[in-house]
Amino acid sequence: MREDVRKIVEKFALLPHPEGGYFREVFRSQLALEHVGHERARGARRCGGTLIYFLLADRDFSAFHRVRGADEIWHLYAGGPLELHTIDDARRYELHVLTSDLDAGEPTAVVPADCWQAARLAGRAAWAFCGCTVAPGFELADFEMPPAEELTASFPAHAQIIRELTRR
Repeated sequence: MREDVRKIVEKFALLPHPEGGYFREVFRSQLALEHVGHERARGARRCGGTLIYFLLADRDFSAFHRVRGADEIWHLYAGGPLELHTIDDARRYELHVLTSDLDAGEPTAVVPADCWQAARLAGRAAWAFCGCTVAPGFELADFEMPPAEELTASFPAHAQIIRELTRR
């Protein structure tokens, strides 16, 4: 692990994330909401929002996943740029590049609820330190990270990027 990355991991007490990279939850709202999203969660109580710190370094990536019934906002704090790849239910693919160079782009991007997403470093970036805000708040029961075969069957036009950014 690079020294600068090790310092960030230690300073913010980050742990390995199942989708790749490192993370730590830093906020979970005490506000409770009745969930009206997807069928599985309808009527369940869910917190108003959550925030994690998230770090990607070197060739690591955040594998394709989705959070059912919640929007996710990515914020780039330092490092980067970072590529954020999304595929929505209408099979539309988008690439968002988060950057701290405000002449070249923006430091934030929104991933709508139920949209597939993956992230990796852009260009020659060595690392990217981000925040991810989820509203209503993240619940593990609403997290999905399928194998490449399952996603490519649903989105064959995007098979190349799906294979590049999945772990199984």
